[in-house]
Amino acid sequence: MPPIGFLECSRCHAHLSADSPQTVCTQCPQPPAGSLYVRYDLTHLQGTSPGEVIGRDATQSPWPGMWRYRSVLPDVQPVTLGEGWTPLLRSKRYPNAFLKEEGANPTGTFKARGLGLAVTMAKHYGFRKLAVPSAGNAAGALAAYAAAAEIEAHIFMPRDVPFANYVEAVAYGAKVTLVDGLISDCARMVAERKQQEGWFDISSLKEPFRIEGKKTMGYELVEQLGWEYPDAVFYPTGGGVGLIGMWKAFEELEQLGWVKPGKRPRMIAVQASGCAPVVQAFDQGAEVSQMWQNAATFAAGLRVPKPYGDAIMLKILRDSGGVALAQTDDQILASILDWARNEGLFLSPEGAAATAAYDRLLGTGFLKPTDRVVLFNTGAGLKYTDVTGEAMKLQRPAREPQLV
Repeated sequence: MPPIGFLECSRCHAHLSADSPQTVCTQCPQPPAGSLYVRYDLTHLQGTSPGEVIGRDATQSPWPGMWRYRSVLPDVQPVTLGEGWTPLLRSKRYPNAFLKEEGANPTGTFKARGLGLAVTMAKHYGFRKLAVPSAGNAAGALAAYAAAAEIEAHIFMPRDVPFANYVEAVAYGAKVTLVDGLISDCARMVAERKQQEGWFDISSLKEPFRIEGKKTMGYELVEQLGWEYPDAVFYPTGGGVGLIGMWKAFEELEQLGWVKPGKRPRMIAVQASGCAPVVQAFDQGAEVSQMWQNAATFAAGLRVPKPYGDAIMLKILRDSGGVALAQTDDQILASILDWARNEGLFLSPEGAAATAAYDRLLGTGFLKPTDRVVLFNTGAGLKYTDVTGEAMKLQRPAREPQLV
């Protein structure tokens, strides 16, 4: 496993040491401070066979899922619950569309990757208290990994998150605060109290290691496709750490020579029309997004009014020849039911935003049916039974009267 060489600012490219904990860049000349990328010396891996390296690492890992890529992850003892190596399922109806089923992760979502690695590093640094604002799924993931690492977790999330998110966080023993507001309000509360309370803020892109966990999605999809890029990747985008992490993975794969030469995939960010700051900025040609007012969608993970990494995401979308799209809640629900009834897959609302966007781009000709695409379902649909049932206008059937 490679030692960390340094942490690099995504904005000003300053180098910081990883010997002590870091949050965001301390050298940026003006706010907002840039998020930090973990950089390794990978020269010893250049010219190697990925199958040989990963096969060796998998046998030495406590769980050969995400940690099969430990040769490109920090040299630490993992805190693992069995995350990673999720199925890549070929669609029955679209032969060149593959669904990356992140609902197979611990706590039922892709958040297990980023929080698993972030908590691993928190334990390595000796932290005892972690705090996070969450739109829902990060709360459950932090609570689970913090429990496994014997670290105290403090979670702030909107009061109207899917009920499963609240139940699991409480069950894992986290200290949960429900907020009458959005994730931006939760983030403000964490920022205001963290110094006094002694919390380390583990928010999206406010520390460097959630990106490292999420980048393993990029390694996985390339490995599962035979070490070739797909033509496009559809990613439901709230905070956008996964999109940023996968782009970092592609950079590293090319540096290592582990991916067949060719154009990187078009990255397609999908949001809900009730909260689409990245889509609006992309359409306007802006470099950053503006705070989205009155955000509202039943796809809770997409209800992020202004992601911290918006500038990074917008650059990736444009550099890749991709696009940002917004889907209505009605379109998202229709795609949930379509994929459940025709593919046997119960998608999260966020994942269904991606499948709806795929249909849309096929219809416009932006993509052809022959293009090989990966659609991310970022969470298990069963975690959303309350909000999805409400969107379907379902109610529990009343008990039939018993005949005496």
